[in-house]
Amino acid sequence: MDKKRILIVTSGFYPEQSPRAFRATELAKEFCRQGHEVVVMAPHKENVQPLLEEFPIQFVDLGQLMWHIPNVKGCGKLGAFCNKAINRLLPLLFAFPQMEIFFMVKRKLKSEPKNYDLLISIAVPHPIHWGIASVWSKKKEENIAPLWISDCGDPYYIQENDTFRPPFYFKWVEEWFMRKTDFITVPTETSYRGYLSEFHPKLKVIPQGFRFEDIDKKAVLNDGIVRLGYGGGFTLGRRDPRELLDFLTNLDQSVRFEFHLFTAQSQFIEPYIKDSRIKLHPPIPRTELLEILSTFNFVVNIANIGLAQTPSKLIDYAIIEKPILQIISGNLDREVVLQFMNGNYEKQFITMNPERYRIEEVVKQFLNLSISGKDQQ
Repeated sequence: MDKKRILIVTSGFYPEQSPRAFRATELAKEFCRQGHEVVVMAPHKENVQPLLEEFPIQFVDLGQLMWHIPNVKGCGKLGAFCNKAINRLLPLLFAFPQMEIFFMVKRKLKSEPKNYDLLISIAVPHPIHWGIASVWSKKKEENIAPLWISDCGDPYYIQENDTFRPPFYFKWVEEWFMRKTDFITVPTETSYRGYLSEFHPKLKVIPQGFRFEDIDKKAVLNDGIVRLGYGGGFTLGRRDPRELLDFLTNLDQSVRFEFHLFTAQSQFIEPYIKDSRIKLHPPIPRTELLEILSTFNFVVNIANIGLAQTPSKLIDYAIIEKPILQIISGNLDREVVLQFMNGNYEKQFITMNPERYRIEEVVKQFLNLSISGKDQQ
């Protein structure tokens, strides 16, 4: 395949620890391995230099993200209530502070040379897509690249895993951007449920991809302690660990186990750490996390509501070949939990063929999409 000049526009990137940062970083690295010229456009990243020294990635710095939600200081319960309302309403009603990246992308693309073969934009946040749409022309020769692929890990307007759906006017924004982009890539076959039916023909399934060789799987620790692990975030009432934690911490102290949770949302776990069997950890680099989890007996996934969003951690769990205990918030099957604690994994969650998540295959799908897109033009 001919060498291509590829622009990836993203918010998350190395060394950030998030599913979208992994997506952008792994794509950029593999495109480089396959001989393509890669430019990554993202907000300022501290300590990105080690990656740039290892791979010939050109990094275009969009600058520091400066917008923040203002909070009331003091004022007791009233101030706390105001802060809670502001933190909820500004992102919901105005996509603030995420909209800052809309203007950063729009401004930078206007001055960027129009010499790319492929543009890939990666959300979240979705204002990245909107910023590109604001400068994208119907006249292909006026655009920065002949083809634009919008990669969406999660849907924006038709959300299943947030308490409130964005207001109706964001439907117009989504329609505006999706009419402009050539393709919308989503991670699973059921992701189409999160997108307006008008754009289903543009949806293409390209799963999250990783380089399996980067993971150093370790032997399971066999010292009489049952170890289970979870890495990632939580959502109150939806991707919620509290029912499982309540059950585990009420088990007799003679039950020897350790539940290790690696998360930035420590507020969900802190009430339970008085039980020494609950181990709270901050997020750590993905490869390090997977090496640790590979020594455990099994891992935990808390299912999303609906089928439009699939946690990327399921791919990680499949790579390290761990039994997966699938938890549904509000509907904990205690008997299945006990079976796992006793080493019976008959009811483990089964993931699809892990080979499809190899980064080499994922990049091939993006490149094939760029070829088919040009053929359609």
